[in-house]
Amino acid sequence: MSRRHAFTLVELLVVIAIIGVLVALLLPAVQAAREAARASQCKNNLRQVAIALHNHHDTFGAMPAGWNGASPEEGPGWGWNAAILPQMEQKPLFDRIQFGVSIADPASQSIRETVIPSLLCPSDAHPKQFMIGGGEEEHEHEEGEHHNIDEGPALFQMARSNYPGVFGSLEIEDAAPAGDGMFFFRSTTRFADVTDGTSNTLMAGERHSKLGGSVWAGMVEGSAEAMARVVGISDHTPNHRDAHFDDFSSYHPSGVHFALADASVRRFSDTIDLAVYQALCTRGGGEVAQAP
Repeated sequence: MSRRHAFTLVELLVVIAIIGVLVALLLPAVQAAREAARASQCKNNLRQVAIALHNHHDTFGAMPAGWNGASPEEGPGWGWNAAILPQMEQKPLFDRIQFGVSIADPASQSIRETVIPSLLCPSDAHPKQFMIGGGEEEHEHEEGEHHNIDEGPALFQMARSNYPGVFGSLEIEDAAPAGDGMFFFRSTTRFADVTDGTSNTLMAGERHSKLGGSVWAGMVEGSAEAMARVVGISDHTPNHRDAHFDDFSSYHPSGVHFALADASVRRFSDTIDLAVYQALCTRGGGEVAQAP
């Protein structure tokens, strides 16, 4: 009879070592493949937003307002994303909105809490809903420190979005009714106004939730960073180490996706020249800059 040989301890250790090496080699590839799939879905989400904006423009002759209200910081506050819900196959939700009633009103609770999957980047693992806080407090930041929202007491829960519109190159608080991008207070931007060229003008982009939550509903009266929840600026290049909440950012490696005014979606590197980036964020600045 033949004798059956068992694994020796050395053989077992060799097998374990080989398995460990294979895992170490394969895991980064698996993670990279998963991130590539998430990035592709993110681009598709922004593409849907861009097409919806074009359809809105075709119907009404202009882009929706960045947000509306009695003043830049007063309600109702419903924003550009709420206006294009019918073009994003969300007409039942759109029909429930009372656009003359504030987002902050209890009557708007079920609407402002509604999660829209196509407005969420799959690489952002933060909760799909979050508690929005009241009036921000002044806070001094050290050089190189990320500038997150300094929120006061909790107000109520909101559905998150990862895709704010492009306000432009100016500070939102200083120029709310006069942004030089595609979306600002009571804006009615037409493609004819995009004199820099639709292929050289950013329309909407990504923002991760690390520094605070953005929302699709609009400007939430009484909340911290109320206007910046729905639009973003180009104060810093994407994912910059000194970035503020109102800048654009992502969890994708080395870049951020943007929808351009021609409805294309492109990824822009974190290392893009700041002057070029700021020029792309304006609709009619006359700068000599082309999307890289």
